[in-house]
Amino acid sequence: MTPKPAHAPNLSNLLHDEAARFTAEHPRSVAMARASAEVWRGGVPMHWMGDWATPAPIFAAQGVGAQITDIDGVLYDDFCLADTPAMFGHGEPAVARAIADQALRGAGFMLPTASAVIVGRLLAERFGLPLWQTATTASDANRAAIRWARAVTGRPVILVFDGCYHGMVDDAFVALRDGQPAMKPGLLGQLQDLTATTRVVPFNDLAALEAALAPGDVAAVLAEPVMTNCGMILPEPGFHDALRAMTRAAGTLLVIDETHTISTGPGGYTGAHGLEPDVFVLGKAIAGGVPAAVWGVTAQLSARMNAAAARVGPGQSGIGTTLSGNALALAAMRAMLSEVMTEAAYGRMLAGAERLAAGLRAVIAARRVAWSVVQVGARVELVLADPPPKTAAAMRKALDAEVLAALHLWLINRGVLIAPFHTMMLVSPVTQDAAIDRLVVAVDGFAGALEGVGA
Repeated sequence: MTPKPAHAPNLSNLLHDEAARFTAEHPRSVAMARASAEVWRGGVPMHWMGDWATPAPIFAAQGVGAQITDIDGVLYDDFCLADTPAMFGHGEPAVARAIADQALRGAGFMLPTASAVIVGRLLAERFGLPLWQTATTASDANRAAIRWARAVTGRPVILVFDGCYHGMVDDAFVALRDGQPAMKPGLLGQLQDLTATTRVVPFNDLAALEAALAPGDVAAVLAEPVMTNCGMILPEPGFHDALRAMTRAAGTLLVIDETHTISTGPGGYTGAHGLEPDVFVLGKAIAGGVPAAVWGVTAQLSARMNAAAARVGPGQSGIGTTLSGNALALAAMRAMLSEVMTEAAYGRMLAGAERLAAGLRAVIAARRVAWSVVQVGARVELVLADPPPKTAAAMRKALDAEVLAALHLWLINRGVLIAPFHTMMLVSPVTQDAAIDRLVVAVDGFAGALEGVGA
């Protein structure tokens, strides 16, 4: 039987009704939004906080485990988890104790603490690279990796994959438009044409990758092991083996950014699938929500970095920020790596994600909608296409903005939060089966509502 279309032609009534319901049920958030707009540009401290589908921002009161309560007293099952920083739950006791203890003894000194040695050893044991540095965000870590790659190779070009996510890194804001490289419209205020020094190819396209590396001017490939910012796109079998072989043959460094794919398992996608990056980047969840990131390098690359630094001599490198590696962040990382990001925790997360993926697939089958589900460890994506696309160009065609807005608002009004940017859902170690089931029921209700939209 032919699947029903994923949506009917007119969503305006549904969106109107859901917006009215939100406004009626969130009077304090609506009032707070008006007050906030008087002091914060865009009404929120960081403009992404205004990117939810709601008529006004949700103002959070507290988060406990895998749930959030807002200032109107509305309780939500949280599958966004701060867009990954709270992946292991809000208010995690081990992290809270570590932060409180360190804060009483000083948040930062521009000096290492004893925890720094322990954290470094834990990182090396877990992720396999021997030498590490800290940053305040994964954006900073990726920028540092790019700078060092250019310094040690003497090459100008960085290669990224179309639709990638590497934080606020200018070099990564290049995409394919009608098959041609172009800077993303969101790269406001950038005067230089980054397409001169950033090469972009489709994910999973080995022929395009080989051609892009052929000139011998690519310093590094910066890659997510699974694409997570344009829907979720899995690598084809053999893709990562070929990527590693091609970069080595070309003398190009491989930087793997695991900021989202740490959901895969204790060692990230790299550990689970035996990847061999020259640089490993991890942010967001590594300090349980305290702003922090880490990046590790091989011993061989570290030696090349030392040689490049020696050529320059002493002085400012322009790589690093004052708050990187502060005592508070290292205390939080120590707690996360030793007490929170455990095999047992991942076991619970993966079991919950399997339950979620199975439930969503059952809805798709019962409702006969042309959707699909993609899963990477504890991260699950509901894709509005079947089969799930293998490139960003194909995925963009499936990301129906109006349907996504309606889905997000529908879920919020039924006490469920997922990441606001597309349909990414995270399961934490403390997410209850009942919460997963409520999310599945809410998606089923939305699919059912779509059957009547426009009728």
